[in-house]
Amino acid sequence: MVREIVIYPDKRLKLISKEVESFDGALHDLLDDMYDTMIARNGVGLAAIQVGVDLRALIINVPLEKEDGEHDQPKENTLEMINPVIVEKDGSEKFQEGCLSVPGIYEDIERAKHVKVEYFDRYGEKHTIEDDGFLAIAMQHEIDHLDGKVFVEKLSYIKRKKFEKEWKRKLKEL
Repeated sequence: MVREIVIYPDKRLKLISKEVESFDGALHDLLDDMYDTMIARNGVGLAAIQVGVDLRALIINVPLEKEDGEHDQPKENTLEMINPVIVEKDGSEKFQEGCLSVPGIYEDIERAKHVKVEYFDRYGEKHTIEDDGFLAIAMQHEIDHLDGKVFVEKLSYIKRKKFEKEWKRKLKEL
C-alpha cells in the first residue's frame, strides 16, 4: 500500500525514531508499504519516519540499470535495515542528494566515503554491511532521518538560507 510522504518542514521529521522491539507482521507490513511508497515516488531509500512512523527502520534499493537503459528495483534487492548503527566511518565525499520529503531539491552534501553498519533484518537476524559507494551515502542519509535530521540541514548557512527561501515559494505551489 502506498502511504503519504511526510514533507519538510513537518515537525515529525525532527523526531528521533524509537528502536524496533517486535519483528512481527506489523513491521513486515510497514516495510512492504515503504517499498511500495518508495517505488511509487521513484526513490532509492525511505525511512519509516517519512511515512509518519517513528521507528528505526529504513529501506534502500539501489536501481539496477537494464540493457535497454531503463532502471529496475526488484523488491528482492531491497535492503531492509532495522535499528541500524554506523560502527565505522572514514573518508569524505561530496555527493548530490535528493529526498522524497524535500521533492525536487538536489544539493551537494558532504558525508563519509566509507561506512560499516550493523543492523537487523525483518526477522531480527543481525547483519553487518560495508560500502564506499552510493550505498554508503544512501545509508547515511536514511540513518540521519532516524535521528531527526534532513539532508538540507547539512548545507552551509548561505546555501541553507537560499534553500529556505526557494522552498517556501515551492510549498505555496504544491
